[in-house]
Amino acid sequence: MQLLAVIKSRKLTPEQLFMISVLAVNGGNYLYNLILGRLLGPTQFADAAVLITFLLVLSFVAMTFQLVTAKFSVLFENSIFANFISKVYKQAFAVGLLLGLLIIVFAEQLKALFNTESATMFIIFGCGVPLYFLMSVNRGAFQGKKAYKSLSITYQSEMLSRLLITLGLILVFNIQSSAVIAIGIALSFVFGLFPFKLKQISFKKSIPLEAEYSKQIKNFFLLTAFYELTQIIINNSDILLVKHYFDAHEAGLYASLALIGRIVYFIAWMFVMLLLPAVVELKKEGKETASVLFKYVGYIAAISIIIVVTCLCFPELIINILFGEDYIAMAPLLWKYAIATSMFAVSNIFAYYYLSLDKYVPVIISGVFGMLQMVLVVFYHDSLEQVVHMQIIAMILLLVIQIGFFMFDSKVKKK
Repeated sequence: MQLLAVIKSRKLTPEQLFMISVLAVNGGNYLYNLILGRLLGPTQFADAAVLITFLLVLSFVAMTFQLVTAKFSVLFENSIFANFISKVYKQAFAVGLLLGLLIIVFAEQLKALFNTESATMFIIFGCGVPLYFLMSVNRGAFQGKKAYKSLSITYQSEMLSRLLITLGLILVFNIQSSAVIAIGIALSFVFGLFPFKLKQISFKKSIPLEAEYSKQIKNFFLLTAFYELTQIIINNSDILLVKHYFDAHEAGLYASLALIGRIVYFIAWMFVMLLLPAVVELKKEGKETASVLFKYVGYIAAISIIIVVTCLCFPELIINILFGEDYIAMAPLLWKYAIATSMFAVSNIFAYYYLSLDKYVPVIISGVFGMLQMVLVVFYHDSLEQVVHMQIIAMILLLVIQIGFFMFDSKVKKK
């Protein structure tokens, strides 16, 4: 009781409230995946994992628009901001519409490529893609203006609606189809749009931005787009390659392993959301920014160590509690996969830090090692254990190079 009184008496900052909210959202998304894993079993969960992976890929593509919006929401004000945000909404919707149509048109080919039971799930998913891009720009505006309450609501609405709609369809109507997963995902984009400021979208012909601003936006957009592409490769290529090279049962087992092991990355993402606007604002004010980097690297490193040690000591207990006996074969690989994602999570903080400062070398480094990871898995996939080992090699090398670049960059600045 005394602890509760202390918590109530202490006023939390907007950043702390957002961090709590993100933890709740990640917890809800984890619950969503865990319940699907238990209800569907390894073989059917493999199809669901493809859709979930598509959602992650989509989130990285749309994150380009979110980060661009977030950065320039800090830098732009008044009429310049209004003109900028209206343009970004239109461009994001156009890109989302194009990608959605491509997914719908090539649904049959995607079904064959990833060995799924149905092409319908890709068609339904494609219909929701344009809404996701609008949602991401909306979130970027909240992120840049540090409107963390509204930002939290959008994430919570998306997570809760996806969880309730999907489980409702499965449990009430007893439908265990990949199309149900796709319906839940697509409808969650509608709920994730709120709160939405419709007045920010102007259908009038917009006034062109000054050449200097346009160049800044274009450069940052291209830099961010390239980095998010590396994120897609590093974060999702393993699941899609395993789905391609292994049978449905093994792919389902691997999907459960990836879901548990990636908890480090999902927690790191929370700090990235706070890092970018903080670094941009400090740079705008002419202040040093390295202390912000050290703070978040310290957080992620501490969390990573705890998760790896826990996975090493209690692998069977963790998998049994989260997924059940059907997935217990993955227990020996759990701590190894956690090491790979931990290395990636820490190196990711370095990359986003330099992205905030408009420095492109760490982004190129991530791209090189993202491709290296994919190439290693393509050539070495005799077993799921070998797939995990290839990722550990690529991610350790990535982190070492990122730290090396930071030390080199710091020495150059001092001189």
